[in-house]
Amino acid sequence: MEERLSHEAFIRKAIVSLRKEGFKGIHSVYSGFNEAFKKYFEGADPVEATNALARDGKINIRPVKGGVMLYLPEDAPGASSADQALKKMGLG
Repeated sequence: MEERLSHEAFIRKAIVSLRKEGFKGIHSVYSGFNEAFKKYFEGADPVEATNALARDGKINIRPVKGGVMLYLPEDAPGASSADQALKKMGLG
């Protein structure tokens, strides 16, 4: 019998596998993530699971039209814009 992925492992795998070339995140609805999550976890709530992981700092969520974008923490836009600006200026 196949061992099931944890919510975290499933979501991380989805972000990496479902993102389109040139993009670092996935749209929770348009990528098919929400439906895939519900099917894999037999009706579990993807919003609850992603919010819990975001609270723990394991993923980043950005609200967008029609849902949210899901990112790995290291790929989230604007995650550390001040650090990026200092680095570009040669000061960080």
